[in-house]
Amino acid sequence: MTREGPGLPPARRVWYVAYGSNMDLARFSCYVVGGRPTGAARDCPGCRDPRMPEVSVPVELAGVVYFATESPVWTGGRAFYDPEASGRVFARAHLVSAEQFSDIAAQEMYRQPGADLDLSEVLRRGRAELGCGRYETLVCPGTMDGLPVLTFTAPWRVRDLSWNRPSASYLRVLCRGLLEAGAWDLPAVARYIAACPGAAGAWTARDIAELVVG
Repeated sequence: MTREGPGLPPARRVWYVAYGSNMDLARFSCYVVGGRPTGAARDCPGCRDPRMPEVSVPVELAGVVYFATESPVWTGGRAFYDPEASGRVFARAHLVSAEQFSDIAAQEMYRQPGADLDLSEVLRRGRAELGCGRYETLVCPGTMDGLPVLTFTAPWRVRDLSWNRPSASYLRVLCRGLLEAGAWDLPAVARYIAACPGAAGAWTARDIAELVVG
């Protein structure tokens, strides 16, 4: 991935980078084609264009993933991304249309999909806050293959709030998505997640590896 300055031109296709449960294609498909993810209390309406990503590839981002707040689905901390923190993030980039990215982001923001997001600010500045809630801040860490890399997170920084231990079921999905990506083996994935704030001190790499194999 290439880091470039602000002022990226509009794009019809973008890389949506998932660093949480949307790394797992089976779960992510509910945000694209519609359906109810395992354990969820509500259906996802899906995207206007229900085609799955053209390709999904492993990527690494500068920054830190941390677990905070309380997920009503997972009953534990949710993953958020702080691009300004020092560290390295394992993630998965899905190649989608700008329209699909708008619909995926809307569903994560608990909004109704169907309207195209104005991506001009995030492409120009690298960041755009669409609201004060979770996953309502867009981030563009750079480009890959000439296309913008986009994700969403919370407006706060990793040190701004208390961390929260993620649940075993959530970590299984994260591990599954990272292993599906094919760039990292289980020991590397387990060490990575065990070092993320919120998981660190609550889960060891051995604990996390046993969740996957056991």
